[in-house]
Formats: sequence, structure tokens, C-alpha cells
Amino acid sequence: MPLALLALAIGAFGIGTTEFVIMGLLPEVAGDFGVSIPTAGFLVTGYALGVVLGAPLMTVLGTKISRKRMLMLLMGLFIAGNLLSAVAPVFGVMLAGRVVASLAHGAFFGIGSVVAAELVAPEKKAGAIAMMFTGLTVANVVGVPLGTFVGQTLGWRMTFGLVAALGVIGLAGIAKLVPDLPKPEGVRLRHELAAFRNVQVLLAMAMTVLGFGGVFAAVTYLAPMMTDVAGYADSSVTWLLVLFGLGMVAGNLIGGKFADRALMPLLYISLGALAVVLALFTLTAHNKIAAAVTITLIGALGFATVPPLQKRVLDQASGAPTLASAVNIGAFNLGNALSAWLGGIVIAAGLGYTAPNWVGAVLAGSALVLAILSAVLERRSAAAPSRIVTGTAPVERATPVHH
Repeated sequence: MPLALLALAIGAFGIGTTEFVIMGLLPEVAGDFGVSIPTAGFLVTGYALGVVLGAPLMTVLGTKISRKRMLMLLMGLFIAGNLLSAVAPVFGVMLAGRVVASLAHGAFFGIGSVVAAELVAPEKKAGAIAMMFTGLTVANVVGVPLGTFVGQTLGWRMTFGLVAALGVIGLAGIAKLVPDLPKPEGVRLRHELAAFRNVQVLLAMAMTVLGFGGVFAAVTYLAPMMTDVAGYADSSVTWLLVLFGLGMVAGNLIGGKFADRALMPLLYISLGALAVVLALFTLTAHNKIAAAVTITLIGALGFATVPPLQKRVLDQASGAPTLASAVNIGAFNLGNALSAWLGGIVIAAGLGYTAPNWVGAVLAGSALVLAILSAVLERRSAAAPSRIVTGTAPVERATPVHH
């Protein structure tokens, strides 16, 4: 794998840390600003919606410059947003900082996925994408637990200051290691938009929304669930997030390995198992050991879907993949926003901190249904060119013989 993938992984590490660290700090942030846990959950929802909006917006704005320069500009925006969060005097400013940082997220991973895929042979594309996303998953093993520990001991503002420093390191890595690849000739915005007329692209994005939404339905409210239901101490949330992160790393690597070989079967298995595990989490959340195992499985099964879904979008939008790739990253975060919102609703309705797990199970199960539908439509589409219609009966088209 090219060294440039390391630079992309460094940027992904910083972005992954700021995206996920807030989940371990929701009680501290809520207490500092005097808001409820569901209200503090808007810091997750707001970030996710910012990714959804920022992914196409920033990608379109970046069509006039090289991909390397755009990646550097996105990291600069990320740094500014985290600094704003670190010094926020009121909850509204904190939310604004989260949104500013989130605007860089979707375009970074979308453009970064395209760059990563271009750096390797066609049969290694999913592996290259997974390598970049390894930075995101490792953030959950190192960055998020460390950020949670710092936030609980030195204050959450210090955490976001350190995240901004991570952004500076990511910016330097991109400037040094990522090659300045030429922009593809003849690709215009209308070509990028044409990908969204492909039903397979849309289905892959819908699977992304629902599948990853299932993960975040449970994980957004992990801190209060584990302290109030499982009986863990506040300090244990850090190590539970490490387990989630380890699961993410394993799932991402497995997804990257098998997506190039058996993409759709991988999606069937991971989405189906994710729905089952999330449903079981409503029971296992009451036991410390069972809860820890379940959290690891959720991370693994959820991130096993990331490389295949991202590769499927790139394959189906192969002529002009940059915008579709970025929008699919937004789709991951639309799922985050949807599930965080739905999870807050069921908690506010008095159904308890385990209720979001049922929301997640339904979302993941719906993604599995869409995966099956996508495969059926693809098989029908592949079979259609081999037939012509004469009158009312289909007739096999003759195969020409060449001498």
C-alpha cells in the first residue's frame, strides 16, 4: 500500500476522534451547560447533519481545485470548528463549532476514498479504502478513549483543543505525503450528478443510512446506558469505548478483505447479524460482561459494512465517483443523525436507556431488506440484455460467431 494512504489515515484519525469522542462526554457537556442528555444529543445529531449537508456542498466547491489542495482546505476547516467548540461559552456556540467541523467530514472521506482507490490496482480498491478508514477506527481505540479520559479529568474543553491539534498533524501529513494527482479530464458537475440516476447508487446509500444508523442508535447513548443500566462507573466508559473501537478496527479490516471477493454476501451477513445483536443488547445491557461483548460485536459488524458499501458506490458511479462517494459518507452520518434523534425520542418518552437498541435493530434489519432488493434488481438487469421481445414471448438473442 502506498505511503500516501498513511497520510489519509492520519486525517481520518483526527476526524474520527472528534466525531465519536462526544458520546463519552455527553454527561459532562450536558452538566456544564445545564441541559438534558437528550438535548446534549443534538451535538451528535448536529454534527451528523452537518456532514450530510457539507459532503455535497464542499465537494462541489472543490471541483475547481486539485484533490490534494481540497483535502488540505478541509482539514483547515476541521481545525477551526474544533477550536470553536473548545472555547464555546454557551451550548449554541458549542453546537455551531460541531457543525463547522462536520462540514469537512463528508468531503474528506469522499475525496479521500477516490484518491485511495486511484493509488492502487483495481483488485485492491476496497483494501485501500479500508486502509484510509483504519484511521477512523483506530481513533476509537486510541483517540476516543484518550479524549474521554482527558475530558473527564481535565475538562471536555481540553479534549477539543487536543482534537484541533490532531487536525494540524493531519494537515501536515497530507501536505507532505499525498501526491498532487491531476483532475480527471472531461468530468463536469453534471457527470457527477448523473450518478444519482442509478438506482443501485441510491440503494447503496439507503443501506448506508439504515445500517450505520443501527449502530449509532445504540452507541450515541452508550455512556448513560452503561452507567445507569449496566452499573459501570463513569471512568469505565473509556474502556468500553476501547472495546467498541477494537471491534470497529476488526470489522473494517474484515470488510476491506472480503469486499473485493464477495461484496453482497458480506453485506447480508453483517447487516443480519447486526440487527440480531442490537436486539439482544436490550437484554445484555443489564449485565456488565455481556454488555462489553455486545459493544465489541456492534463495532465489528457495523464497520464490516463500510468498505463494501463505499466500494459499491464507487463501482456503480465509476464514471464520476467523487460526489457520489462524498454523499455516501454523508449518508453514514444521516444514519447517525436519524438514530440519535430517534433514540432521544424513545428515551424522552420514558422507555429507558435501552430503548434505542430496538430502534437500531429495526434500522439494521431494514438495511438488510434493501441489500436483498438491490441484488435482485441487479440480477434482473444483468439478465435483461440477453433477451429481446418478439410479440409477447421473450426470445433468446443469437450469439454471433466470429471466424
